[in-house]
Amino acid sequence: MIAVLLILAFVVYLTFFFPVEAKPVKEEKKSPKYEAQMKKLWQIAQTSMKERKPFRAEKALLTILKFDEKNAVAYNRLGILYAKDKRYDEAVECFEIAQSLDNNPASIHNAGLIYLETGAYEKAEMAFLQAIEMEGDVPARYMALAKAEEKLGNYKKAVEALENAYELDPNVTVLRQILAIFETTGDTEAATATTARIEAQVARDGRSKSRRTLKAAAKKTVEKIGTKAPVKAVSRATSKLAPKRKRSIADGKAVHGT
Repeated sequence: MIAVLLILAFVVYLTFFFPVEAKPVKEEKKSPKYEAQMKKLWQIAQTSMKERKPFRAEKALLTILKFDEKNAVAYNRLGILYAKDKRYDEAVECFEIAQSLDNNPASIHNAGLIYLETGAYEKAEMAFLQAIEMEGDVPARYMALAKAEEKLGNYKKAVEALENAYELDPNVTVLRQILAIFETTGDTEAATATTARIEAQVARDGRSKSRRTLKAAAKKTVEKIGTKAPVKAVSRATSKLAPKRKRSIADGKAVHGT
């Protein structure tokens, strides 16, 4: 009996004071032949998706996963492929597996888009919120969330999401979506204010486009003249590209002509 107790005591001692450490598993080095084969499969998959050959792309991606079953990127691409083919259940499954392997907001966002497409708006909302929590500086995340909120009838939340998108990337498209919501809800005052914002944004975009066009034209002129040309010559050449304006009374002379 005493011998048994001593043995038990020794086992407890070993367990608590000399824990067995798990040896790190060394990743098996892939052969050059394997690496070349995988690279070729990826090229086939990407080229086939671009050329709209889904069957060939699917076969390549499935082959990749046969050799590398934990390849999150392959699962994500396969999900996109299935989504385009409207195989939504399989697409969601692929995105969920990709997300479980690599906690990537893109996979969650893609799953949310499928939920949105299939009418699972609450699931879509949750997916987009999760993606935003992980990566909150992508306008597309907020725009997708706005669509889910709008489908759920949460118009205030939809506008808030679109305002966040606009803050990250000010553009007319987002403002028009906000306007559409106000028109749907019958909020005339907010719709009028948003229309004014759209007009102001269009004007800003127009000025920015003009400046970009002018800079591009000036650059071409300078390149044509050559870097060794006198500064005055370059200045005269680029000044010709500047938009002409009529003199006003504020310039000291009256405006002549129409």
